Amino acid sequence: MEGQLTIGTEFKSECGNKYKVVEYLGAGGQGEVYKVSCGASEYALKWYFIGSATEAQKKILDKLIEKGSPTRNEVEDVFLWPKDLIYEGPGKLGYIMDLRPEEYKGIVDLMKYRVKPSFDMLITACFNLAKGYLKLHEEGYQYRDISFGNAFFNPNNGSVRICDNDNVTPNGAKEGGVWGTPRFMAPEIVRRDPNVRPSRNTDRFSLAVLLFYMLMINHPLEGAQEAKIKCLDPAAMLQLYGKNPIFIFDPNNDTNRPVPGYQDNAKIFWDIYPKYIKDLFIQSFTDGLNTPGKRVTENQWYDALVRLRSGIIECQSCKQQNFYDSEKSKDEHICWNCKKKITVGTQLVIGKGKKQVRVPIYPNTKLYSHHINGDYDMNTVVGEVVAHPSDPTRWGIRNKTTTNWTYKKADGSQIAVANEKTAGIAKNVAIDFGKVEGTFE
Repeated sequence: MEGQLTIGTEFKSECGNKYKVVEYLGAGGQGEVYKVSCGASEYALKWYFIGSATEAQKKILDKLIEKGSPTRNEVEDVFLWPKDLIYEGPGKLGYIMDLRPEEYKGIVDLMKYRVKPSFDMLITACFNLAKGYLKLHEEGYQYRDISFGNAFFNPNNGSVRICDNDNVTPNGAKEGGVWGTPRFMAPEIVRRDPNVRPSRNTDRFSLAVLLFYMLMINHPLEGAQEAKIKCLDPAAMLQLYGKNPIFIFDPNNDTNRPVPGYQDNAKIFWDIYPKYIKDLFIQSFTDGLNTPGKRVTENQWYDALVRLRSGIIECQSCKQQNFYDSEKSKDEHICWNCKKKITVGTQLVIGKGKKQVRVPIYPNTKLYSHHINGDYDMNTVVGEVVAHPSDPTRWGIRNKTTTNWTYKKADGSQIAVANEKTAGIAKNVAIDFGKVEGTFE
């Protein structure tokens, strides 16, 4: 397919870099995307349609390029952020960003089962998306258009890439023409309530929709009410997503439950997850539907997703991943796949209160920096479960940090556990990691 630009077209950017159009990649509502070369490197160029190539858009891009990506100082920059500008006069505007690696897949691929990530990788992707949007909000920005088309993840490791960042504006700003994507916009945006514009709170609603899609493979407002609609025209969408939105699992309103045989994904996956995850979605789509200040924050998603990923347990019969639910007794955990009872063994309980995390102990279980430092780093390994070299029935946790841990035995005695040394796993024994303590139960 041919676009506005001819292969081989050359541009000189405002930074003085020279780019050559190599390949047409696709188009969206505002413009087309091309692969371009700059010396030995390759990038993506978004070239705007003439109606979108405005002076206001150029000013937005200038500010974004000057400030840089919100995750520019992270180990991995999750934003495909504008890096360079090409401007050749009125109606001739584009910007340069990094290419999205081929291994990154869209949420639509997940919905259509073209990719089937494990639960731990899916949850890691959810966590990384929440982290990316929090970083953006912390720098005073609003994304405005969180949706399927702008988020991609690697199903093999859960890393993410967020694109279409050219609509990002300062929180509360009046500039910017994008109000969101249908099905993802907050109800007040759908209704066009007076004096309401995209904001951090409308982003939070869109994020909750995206996370619900990823975990439940269904839209949170599409149940019996959507199934009755013969033609999903603008008037019907206004009612469903704006004027009369009803969460499909609203505990106080059962008029929009998923329809068996039509919306089965929602019921199947809803029953898989622990209560604390369901509670956040209930908050998002009941109180948070029309009260923006009651929407779930990124930090709340952080804590819940860390807890969810840390609490993965494996079915001994079919090897499928399941989730530990503290609302159930250990004997009540039944595999969602084979329906057999799961034996829940020893757990390392770290911290207290809402920040408490339970880590089931299995071969190769890993502790991450967040577990002991509370820094939301779920990439850096600080400990790992290993078998005793002379007795495979005895397990321990090996210290992968440079800080000594304190091993507290049941008799009150204490032993220092240095780097690469192992603390034995036994019931009612504790490890003082320095900032927090964990107990085996």
